[in-house]
Amino acid sequence: MKTLRLLIFFLGVCLVRHAATAAPPNIILFLIDDLGWRDLGCQGSSYYQTPHMDRLAREGVRFTDAYAACAVCSPTRAAVLTGKYPARLLLTDWLPSGRWNPKAKLREGRFVRALPVEEFTLAEALREAGYRTANIGKWHLGGEPFSLPEHHGFDVNIAGNAHGAPGSYFFPYQGDWLIPTTGLRARWNVFADGKPGEYLTDRLTDEAVTFIRANRDRPFFLYFPHYGVHTPLQAKPELIAKYEKTPEAERQGKPEYAAMIESVDDSVGRVMATLKELGLEQNTVVMFTSDNGGFYNATSHAPLRANKGAYYEGGIRVPLLIKWPGVAKAGRVVSEPVTSTDLYPTCLAAAGLPLRPNQHLDGVNLQPILSGAGPLAARSLFWHYPHYNDHPSSVPSSVIRQGPWKLIETFDPAGIELYNLANDLGETKNLAAAEPGRVKELRAKLDAWRKEVGAEMMKPNPDYDPDAQPKPRKKTRR
Repeated sequence: MKTLRLLIFFLGVCLVRHAATAAPPNIILFLIDDLGWRDLGCQGSSYYQTPHMDRLAREGVRFTDAYAACAVCSPTRAAVLTGKYPARLLLTDWLPSGRWNPKAKLREGRFVRALPVEEFTLAEALREAGYRTANIGKWHLGGEPFSLPEHHGFDVNIAGNAHGAPGSYFFPYQGDWLIPTTGLRARWNVFADGKPGEYLTDRLTDEAVTFIRANRDRPFFLYFPHYGVHTPLQAKPELIAKYEKTPEAERQGKPEYAAMIESVDDSVGRVMATLKELGLEQNTVVMFTSDNGGFYNATSHAPLRANKGAYYEGGIRVPLLIKWPGVAKAGRVVSEPVTSTDLYPTCLAAAGLPLRPNQHLDGVNLQPILSGAGPLAARSLFWHYPHYNDHPSSVPSSVIRQGPWKLIETFDPAGIELYNLANDLGETKNLAAAEPGRVKELRAKLDAWRKEVGAEMMKPNPDYDPDAQPKPRKKTRR
């Protein structure tokens, strides 16, 4: 008996030492551009083919009520990397956007044109802990002289610059195309080399695989923000032809868009296969999400209302998949509302690092719901967009979601909308008039939050010219 006890004690000491010396897990964060909530097979699409994303959902946790921090790209990217709401950062519109119409009824809120270097990003936190860090793909949070990925904690930056989209998805990746509503033309190229026919999504994946192989013996953080599936809608001809075979009435979106999604899915598959080949699969946390809803004329999110740029569900609800071996229960589906700011503290927890609550003020660690240990503490989620944009169904707005209730306060035109998402996912019935008490409660919380974070509010424009306004768009149900 004494010998058995000594053996058990010795084994226990070995396990403790092993746990103390085990390599921290690698972390890979896929951030797909303009990928909509229903654009994956595991999210209900029968048109788009996403077997690798679907496998990731089966092997990890899938969130049904995950949200982007903004309905356009740059603010969500800032929220992911800082753990703060865009309104708190004063980075509330895509960069380097300016005012859409100086003769509009309201003046837009001020916002910064780059991610502030004072922010201690997720990459900086992980690099400080010994991680090798890389940004491979879209940055869109500023440019030279001090707002590129290498200025925000990334050891490696490949293809990340101030631009939000490529000129072309095919080598040499240059194009001369008009950026919608700006009057600017894009000429983009960050790869000096390449070969004819090379596709950007594949090239970025080549670079990601090379980074993984080079850092197989040390912990790494791979931030992999694909340019796909953002416009211009360009894909491999053979994949476009494949999706064109589906009758038009049965398509969820354009064949070019479907083909772009398949290429992104192939990228996920190649990364996961590389992890398995190198024996890293069980020691790598993989996260997959999008920066906002899909583009309005590329895909449909029905039954969700609207698309990118709007603050209905189709503009801000996005896919979120997290595979965390040994922690996240495989196949688990979570309906608790979560948002972009939650990824920062969750990555810190995955790395075994202490949280930084003074930095990721607006994010919470998702580990408890990933493991099934229990629900998150009750909270509300917020959005604030004091800007005009040219996306259908988009108006300047603030939003609060609390439980199943969602209140949208619009600034121009001024109005209040209230929806119960549990009963009306498509936001078809405005209950504001029928629920005055709830409207009062939610508006008070929204007002308090805006004051807390120092949100910029819109103000009357003394140069307002009603005759210079574009004709209002009809609200889309795409």
